[in-house]
Amino acid sequence: MSDTPRAPTMSARRRRPSALTTSLSALTLLAAAPLATITAQTLNNGTCAKERIVVDGCDSTNIEKCRKNCALFGSTYLLDKCCKHTGINANLLAFEESETWIPRIEEYAKCTGANIRLQYVAGGEDDMGDALIEDVGKNEDETTGQGIYDAYIVQAPWLPPVFKGLKSLTQYIKDNDDSINFMDINQASRSAVSFDGEVRALPLDTDYIALGWRQDVFENEKVKNDYYATWGEMLKVPDTIEELVDVSEKLNGRHDYNNDGIKDWGFCLTPQTNYFQAFLAPVLQTHLNECEKQEDGGYKCLGADTGQNMFFDVDNFEPLIFNDGYRYAVELYSRFVMASNCQEQTFNGEKCDRKTAFPTGRCAGVISMPGTMTNLLREDGKYAPPPEKRMDSVLGEGEYWGRRKVFPGSRKVINWNKEGRPLEDCAGDVCPLAKNGINYAPFFAEGGESYALNGRQSKPAATDAMWDMFTWLSTLPVGEVPLAGTYRKSQLTDEAIDELAEQWNNTVMAQDLHDVLDEYFKSEEEGGNVVQDLFIIGFSQYNTELDLELHKNLILQDIEKGGLFNMKDASRSIDPVRNKKDFDERYNRFIESLVQRFDDVHEMQDGGALHQLQLWRGALDISPTKSKDEICQDLLATDHAGFNKLGCINVVDLKDLCQSQKSDVEEYAPDTCKEDNNSSTIVIIVLCSTVGAAILGGLAYYIYKRYVTYRRIRQAHEQLMEATLNESVRALHQLDYPLHLVRGDEFVEEGKLMRHEVLRNTHKLTVLDSLPDVDAFIAAGKHVLFFSHQWTSFTVPDPSNIQYEAMCAAMKELANQNGWDESLKDVFVWADYSSIPQANPSTQNLAIRSLAAYASSSTYFVIIAPDTPHADLDDTCDLGTYQRRMWCRAEQVCHSMRNGTEGMYLGVGKEAPLVPVQSDFFADSLHVFNGELTCCRLEHKGMGACDRQSLVMPLLGLYGELFRASHEAKGGNAEALASVDAFLNEIEKHQEEVFPRTFKRTMWRKNRKVTEDVMLFGDLIDRMKARISSGVGFAIDVEKTGTLSTKASDSFVRHGASDFLRHGVVHGSGVTHGSSSISDSGGVPIAMAVGTLEESPIALDM
Repeated sequence: MSDTPRAPTMSARRRRPSALTTSLSALTLLAAAPLATITAQTLNNGTCAKERIVVDGCDSTNIEKCRKNCALFGSTYLLDKCCKHTGINANLLAFEESETWIPRIEEYAKCTGANIRLQYVAGGEDDMGDALIEDVGKNEDETTGQGIYDAYIVQAPWLPPVFKGLKSLTQYIKDNDDSINFMDINQASRSAVSFDGEVRALPLDTDYIALGWRQDVFENEKVKNDYYATWGEMLKVPDTIEELVDVSEKLNGRHDYNNDGIKDWGFCLTPQTNYFQAFLAPVLQTHLNECEKQEDGGYKCLGADTGQNMFFDVDNFEPLIFNDGYRYAVELYSRFVMASNCQEQTFNGEKCDRKTAFPTGRCAGVISMPGTMTNLLREDGKYAPPPEKRMDSVLGEGEYWGRRKVFPGSRKVINWNKEGRPLEDCAGDVCPLAKNGINYAPFFAEGGESYALNGRQSKPAATDAMWDMFTWLSTLPVGEVPLAGTYRKSQLTDEAIDELAEQWNNTVMAQDLHDVLDEYFKSEEEGGNVVQDLFIIGFSQYNTELDLELHKNLILQDIEKGGLFNMKDASRSIDPVRNKKDFDERYNRFIESLVQRFDDVHEMQDGGALHQLQLWRGALDISPTKSKDEICQDLLATDHAGFNKLGCINVVDLKDLCQSQKSDVEEYAPDTCKEDNNSSTIVIIVLCSTVGAAILGGLAYYIYKRYVTYRRIRQAHEQLMEATLNESVRALHQLDYPLHLVRGDEFVEEGKLMRHEVLRNTHKLTVLDSLPDVDAFIAAGKHVLFFSHQWTSFTVPDPSNIQYEAMCAAMKELANQNGWDESLKDVFVWADYSSIPQANPSTQNLAIRSLAAYASSSTYFVIIAPDTPHADLDDTCDLGTYQRRMWCRAEQVCHSMRNGTEGMYLGVGKEAPLVPVQSDFFADSLHVFNGELTCCRLEHKGMGACDRQSLVMPLLGLYGELFRASHEAKGGNAEALASVDAFLNEIEKHQEEVFPRTFKRTMWRKNRKVTEDVMLFGDLIDRMKARISSGVGFAIDVEKTGTLSTKASDSFVRHGASDFLRHGVVHGSGVTHGSSSISDSGGVPIAMAVGTLEESPIALDM
């Protein structure tokens, strides 16, 4: 229940050590923890907590014990989950300690057998946002994130940068809504954790601004009489922000609430942006939907979105500060601060803080968030004034000194329907939700705590264990849940309030909370007008800048430095009413600076202000949704300044809009849509004729220079082609990036395809630095499986886990067929997501360049293509869609051109048998470049090249090796040679399709779609043939030595299948594993091919 300042310093990440660095060390210590051991850690001081709770073993057949351990606090959710998660480890990251975490984790473990490890971020709430980014990764790059934790305790402001990496809970909630009852959670909390129509966290609390007031002050007859005598009006608890400021000023410095002989203050606060925004909310937001007047004079507001909020305009993202309402709120808030504890604490050089001011008994009331409010008002609360500093003797029977109420509304609001949005009285259509002429708009600051699951790297078993724990906690009484507060409508029933009153031993406080939340929890359909916080990327930065300008540079800055506060005499600080001219000057400077700071924050975010606007509309659930193009087109018609400020000229093409928005385009840029004028053409012709003679005079010299340039370009082209040939050969026999493999047993234990960086950080990758290392590795009895599959999502390879399960089944079946060790410790897996770097594009490209070597070096090649729904498309991925993918075809060709098909298998499901691949399966595979590519489907937006171009080098090298084997093996094994020649003949028949000289590439340049012919192979295939036929051959600098782990071997056995030609340079020796014949002519060693193209003709799809 957060109540700390909203504006953490932007240098937090630089100032503190990485929270996850500390966490990783701590989790390493936990790795050896015994089964069903719960460890809680507190890393605020960088050390582990001493408390360790050892839980007994779990026995699901012991019905009595299961009922005893699982039916707790009246919840039945865990009754059918006894021992369900035995042996499952899961890591939970939190930012705030609670004494109830340990008992809840212990109870959950006793019931389910799960091992939940709780970790606190060393920097607490200030560092949790950064810690989430480090562990989950950013939205725009799914390859980032360390993936150490399976679940998190979060607050809504931290979610915008990472929500795409969090598990969508929408389906989980649907499946478990009998227990969760999601719609029972207040609307503001539900909205705070929903992004793009998906729920990304499960609320367990809510945060809002409320007003605390002291009944021993407001019901004190002496104070009331003095107040009336001085001001001629009755003292009353404020209902409006105007009254709140007025009463606070009139109480300030005139009464002694704690009997210490010193005159005390009005209301107290800690100057934070969320408390200012509580003043701003009822002035700026009057109704979220268009309203219709009813026969009874009331209003029904269920129409279209109004776009009202208190931060940014939803059409042009202009900050909502250029209106009288914003100034009105700043005036009232600054007066309120000056009449609070700040006048004295700031003057004394202390921090202005309600937590230190309220316990002194000198505050007539306080504004605060709910968690701290309870500690301010509750008897013996952490920040409550003790009895000797109160005036409880004035209270009647059943009365209590510390009260809570709805934050005041406003009698003045801006009129959104008038130009300039003027400030007007709250009445009629302007203020349809008003109560007694007052517009109430409770501000739900920050959103409260929620549970979230890691959606990228967490193992499914750990995810299920954490989800069950979170669901169970959501069914418990609020007092038994760590960090929870009242956040559900069902917690406002008479029975629930009675329970809370018993827990607090205070009926008045419980009833006050009910009255506040009964109003705050109203939905829009019920007439609610809750104000949502700024839940977009950059939340903390926007608040940092507002805090700096509003508090540090304006309200609490010394007059001599341009602020409002008089550090020599606080009573003489600038008042907006009495010192209007001075205030105006400083206010205008404040607005100018704030605009610039907000613009700077926009530019710091990816996509700038236009992207931020799109995010803000999504966060507010504005309908209809608009693309960036649509936003800009609307601005072109209505707001040229907004069009320019958002950089729309770089988004839309004005000429393309001439047909649909001709008048708008012409108004913005005259003559843009004007047709070419024939007279202009005539003028141009005349001018060209005039200068024609001069051009002819220089033509001879120009032709000569062009010829020289042509020769130079031709020479450079020849050098480039030769370099390409050399590089294609080199890349085939050396690894640009080491081969990374996952041991079979660990691959199965992970429970899903794990990202490369996660496996690297947990030391679960076997690294082979060179091809001799690979040979030695296999000669030592290790088996390398290359899994080839199609991704079934745009962001992760296998979100449904169907392909992963097929991989595990295939590996186990191969082990069974070949009599391998059942532990799978001699089996090593290559899978793209696990074996290729995902976070670093440079190293990723190096690995892709080595893909041909990876595929051709594996002992077994398994195609994984079960029927699997695509997570982002309305389509099913199967063997047919796999075979259409260019990368899938390329992997097959890279393996088969060097190894044949004996070690190639097809796996189409967990239950389906593993079948050998037949030669005719490669009918489509050979046409690699006719395959489908995502980059081409996206028309290469934001990309520099097409993936087709990255395959030229490896396939050119493979072809050269195959052609050389045929050319140099004349006189060798005739049958093997026939097999190679048949393969080459099939390629030569369709060379223009198999190795296209050019291809058509569609790209976007300066917002224009351009299709162009781009060279692919050109004449490289012919050059490779000519080079080999002339005897030049391959200029290969073979890796003759491995790393220290392989140098002990005198020779390496080249591994691979025996049903196809094993050809080319053998890494480390001339011996070919599986060979039945060696050339007698001293040429390239050739292995006997069991199946040839003649025996299994390839019917190429022409």
